[in-house]
Amino acid sequence: MSTRLRIAIIGGGPAGLMAADTLAPHAEVDLYEHGKQIGRKFLVAGQGGFNLTNSVEGADLAGHYFPPGFMDRALGAFGTKDLRDWMAEMELETFVGTSGRVFPAKGIKPIDVLARIRDRLLQRGVRIRTEHAFTGFDRNGLVQMENRDGPFTLEADRVIFALGGASWPVTGSTGIWPPLFADVGIPTEPFQASNCGVEIAWPADFLRTHEGKPLKNVRISAAGMDALGEATITRHGLEGNAIYPVVRAFREGATELRIDLKPDSPVERLIERIGAKEPRNFAAAIHLNRTQLALLKAFTPKEVSASARLFAQHVKQLHLPVSGLRPIGEAISTVGGIPTEELNPDFSFKRHPHLFAIGEMVNWDAPTGGFLLQGCFAMGRYAGKAIARSS
Repeated sequence: MSTRLRIAIIGGGPAGLMAADTLAPHAEVDLYEHGKQIGRKFLVAGQGGFNLTNSVEGADLAGHYFPPGFMDRALGAFGTKDLRDWMAEMELETFVGTSGRVFPAKGIKPIDVLARIRDRLLQRGVRIRTEHAFTGFDRNGLVQMENRDGPFTLEADRVIFALGGASWPVTGSTGIWPPLFADVGIPTEPFQASNCGVEIAWPADFLRTHEGKPLKNVRISAAGMDALGEATITRHGLEGNAIYPVVRAFREGATELRIDLKPDSPVERLIERIGAKEPRNFAAAIHLNRTQLALLKAFTPKEVSASARLFAQHVKQLHLPVSGLRPIGEAISTVGGIPTEELNPDFSFKRHPHLFAIGEMVNWDAPTGGFLLQGCFAMGRYAGKAIARSS
């Protein structure tokens, strides 16, 4: 009779997959997924450019996560190079893009990466059980599940929950599980959108001409947060990699963002380049395109366009009112769920040390660019290692 620990992992996303891989050599592992296949959100994430991780390491890596310090141990134990090495073990080559983001080599699709991971788990003896749903806890705190044959009580020495947040509900991340944890005394935070668009009331004429246009190489700032990158004008406002890192400011009550349309040029340099030109030539002198100029005019008084100094100052700091964030269903990720204060350093519950929570179901945040996947993988590895050491 086997004396190895029996481990149940509930959730077949990146965090759950990594936990299963880490524990497979040390325990009997069952991976439960309520959908018909594992990794559905993993596949969706790859549709917009498959950022597996980022190339930054150490403190530079940890600095991208909120709340500060929560992810430090996990990221220190399993950083971006470690993730790339793990991919290489499956003969999945990766490369670093010009932005520092890490991608699979040319020709390797998200479905190929998922297939390699799945094959690796099966080869290591992990039992993957799809169409199995977590339904709560019984009066004794035992985990309840349900499959096609009906409800049953989960038999396991340790249970790792990797249930996901509430973004992209089409992939199964519906965020409906928080009330189930209340039954065993575990509080949760409401889910909120992260890495999503912000809402701006555009003038109708501006939107008609410039919807879908990009604002390239801009710096976006709000409430002390800032990011350099690109933003796209949408019907509802702005979205893109220069917007996502400042979304937290709007969750916390900010109502305005500032755009620097020329982040590489100080204001005095812009004024110098404008020189004594006629107002109609200000934009050409500093190479503003039609969309940038239209944006500037839409949100500044007329006298700005007649003064070189005022024009340059607003190019460097254009204020836009933000009325809110786009809905959770459109968000790339969410915050909320299990409060970090409820977990031990190994991601086990303080109230129930045999239960663990990892991935997006925990209330942590990170921007896009590979950091979300890296965080999930690192949590799965760290929790798995902790359980393996205890076996």
